Amino acid sequence: MRLGIQLGYSGEGFAHAVEEVAEFEAAGADLVVVPEAYSFDAVSQLGYLAARTNRMQLASGVMQLYTRTPTLTAMTAAGIDYVSGGRFSLGLGASGPQVIEGFHGVKYDAPLARTREVVEICRRVWRREVLVHDGKHYRMPLPDGLGKPLKLINRPVRDRIPILLAAMGPRNVALAAEIAEGWQALFLDPAALDRVFGPALAEGRKLRDPALGPLDIMVPLPFAVAEPTEQLLARHRAQLALYIGGMGARGRNFSNDLVRRYGYPGEAATIQELFLSGRRAEAAAAVPERLVRATALVGPRGELRDRVAELAAAGVTTLLVSPLAATRAERVKDMAELKQVLIDGVL
Repeated sequence: MRLGIQLGYSGEGFAHAVEEVAEFEAAGADLVVVPEAYSFDAVSQLGYLAARTNRMQLASGVMQLYTRTPTLTAMTAAGIDYVSGGRFSLGLGASGPQVIEGFHGVKYDAPLARTREVVEICRRVWRREVLVHDGKHYRMPLPDGLGKPLKLINRPVRDRIPILLAAMGPRNVALAAEIAEGWQALFLDPAALDRVFGPALAEGRKLRDPALGPLDIMVPLPFAVAEPTEQLLARHRAQLALYIGGMGARGRNFSNDLVRRYGYPGEAATIQELFLSGRRAEAAAAVPERLVRATALVGPRGELRDRVAELAAAGVTTLLVSPLAATRAERVKDMAELKQVLIDGVL
């Protein structure tokens, strides 16, 4: 099982955050993931991290497929892979209509079909094929225009950069299991993984090319080697409320849909109603305690060992942790301890 770091969205103190990532690397972290959403772009930060790290893998978490042309996505991924010496994985996702239509002014349509085409185009660009693509959503070159088929000028470090698809809905998860090297989950309850995602994963794996290798299942988790007190978990509870209640329009919120599938339909409706009416503290208080605990990795070392074993048994292969300890020294110490759990434990 790999140990990864999930950076936050805040751009404050980024240089200090990168210094801390370098210490996490020395403590045994294998991967750092940079989000994008509607914050700063992930690409500039990943380039900086490439220069400040040595061995750890880098990934976007996630670049939105609507906001760049497929070819630019491929070029950008090849560029980060180049400056990092072959350490980049392309985390890609459709995001949602609230961000894509509201912030970018781009129509949110056909996310599954577009994802499949973008992945196909990226892989062809990385193989330096002359790019001719006649899809339903993307066409290169444009018909009846002045363009001509081209291929990437540079030779990429690798002709297959790993693709990690972010997915929550059953059809998206099935697509990730079929065509991607990895699946980036969100708020994953390992006890519910087989019930909620099992059929979709099985459907995708039936169609999976063996050359892709086993599916890497990546799970973000707030993390601390400490008793899971209410104060320590408060930020995670607030983030759950934000995603369940506010990351999407009423009736089109993928995180809300996921929590309903976990078995909290009434709670999901209440959280959304409270959040959208501006009562954020009440929305956070309405998040079920069981959901908060199940989607976090917080506890003494013995409990962490059991939780990691539960995640591994569910099929998780990469932990993407967000350390919660108050000081930098404590966070680095916690990371080293978790790495030792992975080395010494059941994995």
